Amino acid sequence: MTAKILLATTVRWPSAGRLAGAFASVDCAVSALLPSDHPAARSRYFQRVYAYSPFASTGSLLDAIGHAQPDLVVALDDRATALLLRTHADAPEHVATLISHSLGKPASYPNLMSRSGFIRAAREADIRTPLTCAVANSAALDEALAATGFPAVIKADGTWGGDGVMVVHNAADAVLAYRKLSNPPSLLRSVVRAIRRSDAHFLRAAIENHPPAVSVQQFIAGRPATTSFACWQGKLLAANHFETLAAANANGPASVLRRFENAEMQDAAARLASRFGLSGLHGLDYVRDEAGNAHLIEINPRSPQTSYLAFGAGHDLVGALVARLDKTAHAPRPYVTGDTVALFPQEWMRDPASPYLTAAFHDVPWDDPALIRSWMESRAARPALGKWRAFMAENPQAAPLATQV
Repeated sequence: MTAKILLATTVRWPSAGRLAGAFASVDCAVSALLPSDHPAARSRYFQRVYAYSPFASTGSLLDAIGHAQPDLVVALDDRATALLLRTHADAPEHVATLISHSLGKPASYPNLMSRSGFIRAAREADIRTPLTCAVANSAALDEALAATGFPAVIKADGTWGGDGVMVVHNAADAVLAYRKLSNPPSLLRSVVRAIRRSDAHFLRAAIENHPPAVSVQQFIAGRPATTSFACWQGKLLAANHFETLAAANANGPASVLRRFENAEMQDAAARLASRFGLSGLHGLDYVRDEAGNAHLIEINPRSPQTSYLAFGAGHDLVGALVARLDKTAHAPRPYVTGDTVALFPQEWMRDPASPYLTAAFHDVPWDDPALIRSWMESRAARPALGKWRAFMAENPQAAPLATQV
């Protein structure tokens, strides 16, 4: 049986094409719900692409599900997960069943998507976490800071990629951070952000004017680490654990990762999959202190960029998930050689002279040249296009299919 996969995303990350290729490599038929002008829309791995509209999000999803008839829907960003949950609440029975099948237990997700609620549940599962307090007003902010001390991390729910996270070192900075994160941005600022990022969600958020939930988290000194894992009906299927070697900025997403084995992080993924009854692809973020202890700081309730990578038995998330979905033995996917991965396009945008671009596995989708061309033509790539061309000219050995791009 050929499993049918629908990838759903509300952002223009090119990694959607990478994940499509991974599912196609284990004989899946892959379609996608994508915003307009998405760089992955021209990927050779999609059999069909459906248009996503920020102002008709539920209708977009229902149309895509109705036409694609998928066996599994995979969310690639937090907003897409939230869309699946909203749709589940009022959907026809067969759609609600599909979403439950894809995510696990939808009733678990309100806690899962609340930063403070998730950490509370993780602590109850005896997972090492920093103290995290929900903050609803200035009095609660003072109480939380008295408990966590300084420095502290102030976070807004519903944000990712370093947005909505501020490290504060004193009470005055904490008050300013709380005011900024707890209030929706002005309409003018939202219009500017919508234009700059070509993302109407910022405008929609300003119109809806819903203040985000805010929490204060104890600051843990150390190196960021992350887990990507696949699970099915609460059972962990496969996982990869990484430490961050490079990132664009202190709070931003990683650009270079090194895979390593970690029993504590493996156990945490298994406990959380069981506690929340999870299915699909998910990610966990940590800070590892000087002693090597992993402190869980949040969950990414969607497929992280590293989900498509396969490092061998027990470390192929897509292969393990599809095998459980269609109960068919598939030929092993090509495995990544080595443990260090330079993420595309983050690392060469961070540093075009980075040694990791040639020394590590650089996950440029050379097998999907239309995706690369499309990304190069996208608005997101324009500021860095000159860097890309210079890198290609100086490092022709890094591009096995460069003549096709």
